[in-house]
Amino acid sequence: MSSPADRRYSESHEWFLVEGDLVTIGITTHATDALTDITYVEMKSAGATLAAGDSAGEVESVKTTSDIYTAVAGEVAEANTAVVDDPSLVNSDPFGEGWLVRIKTADTTPLESLMDAAAYDQMNG
Repeated sequence: MSSPADRRYSESHEWFLVEGDLVTIGITTHATDALTDITYVEMKSAGATLAAGDSAGEVESVKTTSDIYTAVAGEVAEANTAVVDDPSLVNSDPFGEGWLVRIKTADTTPLESLMDAAAYDQMNG
């Protein structure tokens, strides 16, 4: 499955979708396949301030716990409460309803150094 071309990707399998000054963060299908069934999601609360490289939260699966990192600095605008209530959304729709957190940022330039979909898919091919 090809990754959506409208976002950027990190080597640690997060995706970043820019919509104005909001950056939505989730994890890729490759990550959900590796983690298997996600059983718990915890994200930073709205209003939390994060620096680029900070953990925005974590996902737990039957295999492991993984931190979710932000590539941009800013303030948490929204955490997806739907995935907290039903973590399986991250497995079933990682690029859609399974998003994790939205960060309000004044600077999206750090995302330019991340991979596009073609490079990410090649890395995981």
